[in-house]
Amino acid sequence: MQTLIETLMYQLGQVFLLPTLALIAILFLYSFYSLGSFAVQGWQRRRGQGRSLLAWWQANRQASDDELDVRAHKELEAARIATRVAPMLGLVATMIPMGPAMKSLSDGNLGAVSQNLMVAFSAVILALIAASITFLVVNVRRRWLAEEILEISTQRQEATQ
Repeated sequence: MQTLIETLMYQLGQVFLLPTLALIAILFLYSFYSLGSFAVQGWQRRRGQGRSLLAWWQANRQASDDELDVRAHKELEAARIATRVAPMLGLVATMIPMGPAMKSLSDGNLGAVSQNLMVAFSAVILALIAASITFLVVNVRRRWLAEEILEISTQRQEATQ
């Protein structure tokens, strides 16, 4: 009975390798997309544009502070999720091939060990690169949004005086 459960768990774990690798590839591509849009926004901000929250507020002047906060969180949401999920998927993609690698090692098949370890370590490297890029983007954008919220607050105070 225990062997059956162990075999089922092993096989179920192996099913998730391909979807995990696909998600890591998507997150890796997304991180570079995010970096590109971040660079464009940074360039626009240097020219006095690219202030998305301020532009949204100017179109929705009746928005409350809570609505502004929700809007700011929404702008950061995808990159924040990528920052947190990518390392977890990297760990999953590292651990899944370890079972077959250990089995191959016990069978004396060093080629299969090498192949499995190559997949494991390549996946975690790409996942960590994706997480690092999106972490940078999220943190700078968070500061930019905080600056915009402060600017909106100042404009509101000036308007009431």
